[in-house]
Amino acid sequence: MAIELLPLKAAMVVSFQTGTTPAGAPVIRKKTLGNVRFDAAEQDVYDVVHALFSLTEHPALDVVLRKEFDLVDEG
Repeated sequence: MAIELLPLKAAMVVSFQTGTTPAGAPVIRKKTLGNVRFDAAEQDVYDVVHALFSLTEHPALDVVLRKEFDLVDEG
């Protein structure tokens, strides 16, 4: 039984710090940016996130590229 991967969608998940709590712990938020091309190079995705977040007051801390596939039985 062979399985084929069919691309569904891709998104970038960006973590950024918005401040600190009264106790001094960082407040981390996440933002998901969808409609990323499946064939986009990882370096390009990283560069775009950092370019976009350089325009905000909260720089990106972490970038995750999330890709989803449909697993289809070829048989």
